[in-house]
Amino acid sequence: MTERPLLKIAIPNKGSLSEAATQMLREAGYRQRHDAKDLVLIDDEHGVEFYYLRPRDIAVYVGEGTLHLGITGRDMLFDSGAAAEEVLALGFGASRFRFAAPGGSDWSLADLEGKRIATSYPGLLEAYLTERGVDARLIKLDGAVESSIRLGVADAIADVVETGTTLRKAGLELFGEAICLSEGIVIKRRHTEDPDGLDQLRRRLSGVLVARNYVMVDFNVNEHDLQATCALVPGLQGPTVSTLAKGGWLAVRSMVQRTDAHRLMDLLWGAGARAILVTDISACRL
Repeated sequence: MTERPLLKIAIPNKGSLSEAATQMLREAGYRQRHDAKDLVLIDDEHGVEFYYLRPRDIAVYVGEGTLHLGITGRDMLFDSGAAAEEVLALGFGASRFRFAAPGGSDWSLADLEGKRIATSYPGLLEAYLTERGVDARLIKLDGAVESSIRLGVADAIADVVETGTTLRKAGLELFGEAICLSEGIVIKRRHTEDPDGLDQLRRRLSGVLVARNYVMVDFNVNEHDLQATCALVPGLQGPTVSTLAKGGWLAVRSMVQRTDAHRLMDLLWGAGARAILVTDISACRL
């Protein structure tokens, strides 16, 4: 019997995306490297071969068909111009790609016409400006673009922004809309069928996202208050209700959003629920 070929997945080899992707894959049940010097790891049990590459190169490898899937940032996918597409957002590494300039609040997109813009993402920025009919000169830098204006090589910058603290320290202000809202994503080659193993990977990673964002709430309630309490925690397909040994009392279980758990506990108590418990979900399939 012919063995199924291994699913080849590219993972960022360093940085915040690497740490978050590795942790998420571990939570999804996949093996991950313990030595940062390892460039390849084979998970025979799940039929996956992981390659640890520079985040900016991953879209190129996937777009060329060398690797089946990759985890990278949405901004890096757009910047690469590679023939790859997003198949799943992963909920980590959130950032915004924004314009900034001295006294940026007085600038608009039209003010960039004919200006020099420093950026580490020329592919992404060029596509954005071309689509909007703005002709500017792009200055490609590998990092620390916020220093380019002070050093006289640019009039404005376009860069990834998380908190904006670094820009403010450099005397710059954000202006205009976000060019790109980025986060960690799974990508595959564009206009191709899904590779074998993608469905399983997607289910597992989606299960991790649910487990991170939801908790399980259990409580006891008198049957007279069942309708009012269940209305507060409808769950996904409805709460689970079972009878207790104590006559007239029921046990209820439902999934709720983690960020809303304490507010719901207060509301449930007010509606007659007792013995309210909230527990983490380690894994799930929905």
